Formats: sequence, C-alpha cells, structure tokens
Amino acid sequence: MSRDYYEILGVSRDADKEEVKQAYRRLARKYHPDVNKEAGAEERFKEINRAYEVLSEPENRARYDRFGEAGVSGAGVGAQDFGDMGGFADIFESIFSGFAGANTQQTQRRRNGPVRGDDLRLDLKLDFREAVFGGEKEIRISHLETCEVCNGSGAKPGTRPRTCSTCSGSGQVRRVTRTPFGSFTQVSTCPSCNGTGMVVEDKCDTCDGKGAKQVTKKLKITIPAGVDNGTRLRISSEGDAGQRSGPPGDLYVYLFVAEDPEFQRDGINVLSEIKVSYLQAILGCRLEVETVDGLVELIIPAGTQPNTMMKLENRGVPRLGNPVSRGDHLITVLIDIPTKITPDERELLEKLAKIKGDRTGKGGLEGFLGNLFKS
Repeated sequence: MSRDYYEILGVSRDADKEEVKQAYRRLARKYHPDVNKEAGAEERFKEINRAYEVLSEPENRARYDRFGEAGVSGAGVGAQDFGDMGGFADIFESIFSGFAGANTQQTQRRRNGPVRGDDLRLDLKLDFREAVFGGEKEIRISHLETCEVCNGSGAKPGTRPRTCSTCSGSGQVRRVTRTPFGSFTQVSTCPSCNGTGMVVEDKCDTCDGKGAKQVTKKLKITIPAGVDNGTRLRISSEGDAGQRSGPPGDLYVYLFVAEDPEFQRDGINVLSEIKVSYLQAILGCRLEVETVDGLVELIIPAGTQPNTMMKLENRGVPRLGNPVSRGDHLITVLIDIPTKITPDERELLEKLAKIKGDRTGKGGLEGFLGNLFKS
C-alpha cells in the first residue's frame, strides 16, 4: 500500500497551499539525489514529488481526499503547473547554479529581495450562540513586527549594514570541485550573512539586530453569523513581519464551537428535546420552549405521540454568508409516563379505561395507556 501523501510531506489534512509548498521545498532540498547520497534518498525524493504533484493542485487534492490513491492514479507530472512550483525551481537553481550562467544573477536578486512574512494560526473556541449569531470578538496574538527604531534594517540608528565580504553581497558562496569529467560547482547559503548579503556591525538595541521584534497585541475580529467547527477566518497582514521590506503574512483563525447542554446543530437547523406529561400529550397544551432567540410558545396538539418532531420555522442557524436566510428549530417531543401514581389517580384512570374500553385485549390500566399512545 502507498503511504499517505499528507504523511509523506508531514502536513495536516487541512494544511493550506502555502504550508504544502513550504513542506515540499524543505524535504526536496534534503532528499534531492544530487545532495543526499544515502541509500533510498532517490526513492524518497520521488515520493515527495508525487505527493506534492497531487496536493498542490486543488482538483487532484479533492479527488485524493475523497478516493485516495485510486482517485489520482491518472494524475501525472504533465498536468502540473510548474509556474507554481517555485520551491522546485529554487532547488535546482541552488544546486546547479554553476551551470545556470545567465540565471544566476536573477536568482541572487530574488534571494536578496523582499521576503513575505510567515502566516500564523490561532484556534478560537466559541459558545454555541456566538457561532449562531456571530459578533465581535477580542483576541490576543503574538507576532513579529518590523522594528520601528531601525525600520527593519537591524542596524543602530545612524549606521547602515555593510555588504558581506564573504559573498560580496550575493548571499551565496560557491565551491568548485574538479573531477575527471569536468568541474562541478556547488552553491550554498553564505555562513557569514545567512544569505542576506549584508552584515550588521552596530546592532539596533531595540531588536538586537534582527530587524523585527516579538509583540503581543489585542485584536478585535468579526465573527460572521452561522460559522461552524473548522470555519477558517483570514485576518490580512496580521502574521509575522516580512524581511527586507517584504509584506507581512496573514493570520488564520480556526473556529471551534463548544457543545451546548440544550441544543445540537444539524447544518443550519437547531435540534432540541422537550418532555411533556402523558396528560399534556393526550389533551394538548401550550408551552414556552427555549430557542437560540429566547423563549417561544409551542403548541402541543392533543394526542401527540412519543418522539413527534415539531418545527419552529426560521429559528435555526443563519446561513453563512446570507444571514437573512435561517434554518429551523426541530423539537422532539418526549412523553413522561409516570412509574408510580396515587390511588386517586389510579381510580380515575381505571374509570376512564372502562369507559373507553380495552382495544388491546390486554386489559387493565397498562393496556389502556399503551393502546392510547399507539392509536
């Protein structure tokens, strides 16, 4: 049996496209056969590529999630959009840049250019009614913000980073190995500047030369009406700060709804139960029942049977994205038949049973009551 593609890339089944790409790039660099000479590295690399081919393409991923390997057995590399495989391209550029010639300068410019900040995730638990009606919620997050003192340069005010002398500002160092078959150029990240091409000599005291600092802040976010378990909200630009004037990442808030002791949810419908006495069920009555909107009057018709489902229209959950449209509140009626009755109650019920007659053939009070709720 083939391994699970999510397991191969080490991501969860709800990982977004960017998480899948980052995991692929990290693993592909590690197991590329021109870098990793260990036994099995090439097979592992092929496995990683196959997993990325499927999970990076929405239609293939949807088929895989539904049918497994059988659903994507025809999906091949030819169908992959290589324009979206920036990670794969970067790997080949870094390993084979000695042969890339004209592409080397473009690669250096891209590596030394602005870098978008990382996205962040926050799990938020909501009460049942908060999920139904939405509203404003205050959250607390911790993220990287660009240092205001040095404007992200990492250098003390009045000074500037200098060009790295080890890599001459390219962010890369090359090592040429001569073999009987020619020269092989290996490119790696510069150890002196960590690939930035610049070295900070006088570090900013506020951020210790990092150009960014960890900040805890409060945010007010709007929860739409009708959200459910697993709903994901995107808060733009509230992720970590970017590097070298790059844009910040986003904050993704995943919502989880707490269980309610009284209500359950089925799509946009709300479910609950109500218990009535056998006399109320026989004679009918009017009761006030609890809904997500508060107390509402419910009419129990005479002769209501056990487990009858009553419907309160438009008392359910607003449809996500269209809060004007709401589901219904479905109430299951339970009949409370007493196990003990007083002598007076028994006498009255026996008289009623004699008047009505025993149609079950069982006789007695038990037969009368049993027949009553089956008729």
